Amino acid sequence: MHNDLIKQAKKQDKQAFSTLYDMYLKDLYKIAKAILKRDEDVEDALQETAFICWQKLPQLKNEKFFKTWLIRILINECNTVLKKRQMLPWDAEAEEKGEEDYGYLGVEWELFLNVLDEKHRLVIILHYAQGYKVREIARIMEVGESSVKKYLVQARSKLEEMYAKGELK
Repeated sequence: MHNDLIKQAKKQDKQAFSTLYDMYLKDLYKIAKAILKRDEDVEDALQETAFICWQKLPQLKNEKFFKTWLIRILINECNTVLKKRQMLPWDAEAEEKGEEDYGYLGVEWELFLNVLDEKHRLVIILHYAQGYKVREIARIMEVGESSVKKYLVQARSKLEEMYAKGELK
């Protein structure tokens, strides 16, 4: 069924694409939320990801990599949103303090993730929250498997160190 939906969507079947995208929306939201934090940025990234995916889907060569391809598009869009945010002349993030929605993460998970930089946060989310294997994460992040393993070790070490110091309790 999954491959059939992809094949139909590649032929520009809007209903098939919508069904397919909805299958992954929850996972995409979690990844975007972890990277961007602000709901309006997450929505922008998700909308742009859907648009790009729809446009470029006929170019997807191997259907078995659809989810990896989709997540890679999302990560690129999240990075674009972050770059645009950095170019803002005011601190829009400061204006929204107090309105933060922790959503699915929960306060403790959010605190753990916030001490990590983007690449470490992303590997933790993809590996532990989404259940991806090192090989799949390497493909998504477009890095070698050894880099993913190194990022996982570094992230765990940083979290252990901060927890031991009492900074994450």
